[in-house]
Parts: sequence; structure tokens; C-alpha cells
Amino acid sequence: MGYAKKRTNKAGKTRYTAVYIDLQGRTRSAGTFSNKKDANTAWQDKEVELRQGKVGDPKRGQMTLRKYATEVWLPNHRIEPKTREKYTGYLDKHILPELGPMKMADIFPEHIRQWITSLQSRGVSPWVIQSCKNSILNALFTTALNDQITYLHPCRGVRIPTVPSTPRTIITPEQFDLLYQALGEPDHQLLVETDIETGLRWGELIELRVKDLDLATRMLTVSRKATEISPRFHPEGKRFLITRYPKDKEFRRLKLSKQITEKLKAHINAHRLGSEDLLFARRVQARPPIRNQVVADPAELGLTPPNAKGRQYQHGTISAYNAAPCRCDHCRAAYARYRAERRAAGKDNPRTPRTIDDEHIPRNWFRRHVWRPALKAADLGITPRVHDLRHSHASWLLHGGADLQIVKDRLGHASIVTTQKYLHTLPEADDAAIDAFTKIRQRSKKDKKRKQRKDAR
Repeated sequence: MGYAKKRTNKAGKTRYTAVYIDLQGRTRSAGTFSNKKDANTAWQDKEVELRQGKVGDPKRGQMTLRKYATEVWLPNHRIEPKTREKYTGYLDKHILPELGPMKMADIFPEHIRQWITSLQSRGVSPWVIQSCKNSILNALFTTALNDQITYLHPCRGVRIPTVPSTPRTIITPEQFDLLYQALGEPDHQLLVETDIETGLRWGELIELRVKDLDLATRMLTVSRKATEISPRFHPEGKRFLITRYPKDKEFRRLKLSKQITEKLKAHINAHRLGSEDLLFARRVQARPPIRNQVVADPAELGLTPPNAKGRQYQHGTISAYNAAPCRCDHCRAAYARYRAERRAAGKDNPRTPRTIDDEHIPRNWFRRHVWRPALKAADLGITPRVHDLRHSHASWLLHGGADLQIVKDRLGHASIVTTQKYLHTLPEADDAAIDAFTKIRQRSKKDKKRKQRKDAR
């Protein structure tokens, strides 16, 4: 309980200090007054504020959002390293430039609405706005409210743009066969086939090791995942973070078909993989040599295809390599000769050869060098992502009559509602409905013709 403390200054004048006890049990001052009544009113008001959960020390709310987010909240917020990387990027790019200089106590719902409008005017997608507001700012101001940095949660009641749901792209078995043939490289074919037969997430797939597969029972255990992350956010400064549990924090086991098990067994034997080795790894490959060592006349080689600006250049020239950009043997040879001449003249230092210190397959590398070229060659009419193989796995199982609960367990879904979304996702799933509709419509036409014949009699 607070009280009014009597004090006398050097001039002999009596004043009263309002004293109260804060939530941490510390003795605090609510100000000094000329009479005891005002002092008692001040400490009583402070106690009321404490009981209402309002700011204990108004000075704490004067720190800027940038300072609170980067020095107080984010360093102590318990999240996965990959999520921390995402939050840091969104804070730096979308939140702090506008809201960062503002004081925590001065941020109100109107400022959050203005910030959302500003993001929309800059063309920021609704998905990014949703993550920034619902995931980051909501968590930040909830913590600030609990820490008595502010007594108002400015994000509550503020609406964001409607986030449209993205329809899942399902690959049909016929389309998968075309894609499989277009991959060409046996190791890439096996990786993609394993993915669609198991429905694993990318991080789970590239972390599979020989010890996870029981060849005798054909059972595959999923107990880890690899997450590609910036070394800045990795506890050991590496590129891939290995997490000892999958997404739902529970191991799961699934059975493989005989044919994919035999292929995996042959793959293990061919590469002489040990129990701790990755089933699918990015092995160091030398850069393809420049096959054309003969200097050709650029005028005889013709022009490159138009670049993004519609310009064309002579093959076998530096301009074609840099501006087209063309990577044919002639253009690569021209650029190699140019670099060699500069190094010989002492103008350039040779670039340090790139080394691979982790055999996990980077998602972006696989997408650019394997997946997209195969999609282009297969010409499926759709552009599925690698993750859509997981969606297709679920759709194929359910379309083939598999039990919903079994599919949920194989995919590792936390809720069966998620699994239900894959029902009727194949293009032919609605064939029965179309047939039923056509049957009724044809019946109506038959009845009409029958009536016309009857009237004609």
C-alpha cells in the first residue's frame, strides 16, 4: 500500500512525495506535491493503474519500435532460426522503415491502418502483409503489453487485405511420366519418384539417410529435417540446420512400394553409401569444359536470340556473353579468353574456386538446374512446384481409395481437416458428378421429344 512521505527542502518548505510499490516490489515515486491530499491521490491513482495492467513506468513506452524490436523483443523471442531469419527480413524491409522511428506508446490503430495502406500502394502482396501484421506485430505488441511497455495493443481490430487461397496444383500420373522422362539424370529421377511415392516435405527428403530405410520391411522412418538458412542465423554458421524432429515434432513411419525400394537399394549399392550417408546428395561436379577451342569468326556464327530488351548480339563475343546473356560454347570461349588475357596482364586475380562443404541439395539450385528445365522439356501445360509432388501424392492416395486417417499419418498432418482438402483434387474427380448431371439433362430432352411425338399424333 502506498503513502505520502513528508519532506522538507533547504528553504524549510514542507512537501509530500507520493510513494507506491510497483509489481516487482520496488518503492517508486509518483511525484512530489505541495500538500498531502494531492500526494495521496497520486499514489492511489498509480495503484489503480497497476491493477488495470497499465504502464508502470511511462518512460519505458518512450523507446522507439526499432529499438524495442531489435534490442528487446526479437533477441529474446523463442522461435525457430528459419522463422527468425524471416522475421528479421520482414522487419528490415516492411516494418521498421515506416513504424521504426515511432515511440511505442505513440503507436495507435490508425498508424497500423496507414502502414497497411502504404504497403498496399507499394504493391506488397497480401500474404506478406498478413505475415507482417498477424505474425510479427501482433506478437511484438502482445509482449510489449505484457511487459508494460504500452497499455494499448494497436493491432487489435485492424483488418488486413483479403488473402486469396491458392488452388493446389495436382500432377496427374500421365503428366508425371512425361516429367520423369524429361529429368534424364537417374539420380534426379529417383529423387522425384521417391518424393511422389512418399509425399515427404523437401527438408525431410534431402535429409534422408541410408539408416532411415529398412530394406527388409520396406519401412521408411522420418525423424529429421534439413532447413536451408543464412549462416548468420545458424547456431554454428553453417548453411543447413538439421532439426531432430519433423514439422509436427513426432517421428513417423511409412511403407514403400516394392519397386521404389528396389530402386533405392540399387542406388545405395551403386554409390556405395554407408548407413550415415545421405540418400540424395549434391555431389561436387566439375564445370563442363569449353569444348570449342577454335576461334571462330563472329560474323559466321550469327546472332543470339533477343534478350529482355529485344536486343541481339554476335555469337562468340563478350557482348553476347554479358548482355544476351548467351552461354553457348563460342560465347563462353570468348569470355574465357578475355579473362585469361586480363590475368596474364596482371589486371585480374583468379577467382577462388567454389567449394561445397555440405552435400544437402539446395532447393533453389534444384529448382533452377533440374526442375525448371525438366518442366520446359516435358511441356505439361502447367508449372507445378516441387512441393506439388506432395500434394499429388495425397490426391492419388485418396482418389485410389486409401483411408483418410492413413493418408493423414503418412503425410504427418496435425489435423485431418488438412488431409480432407485433397479429396476430389484430380481433374477426373468430378466425372461422376458430370455424368449424373448429363444423365438428368438427357432425360429431360427425351421427355420433351416424347411429348412432341405424342402431340404430332
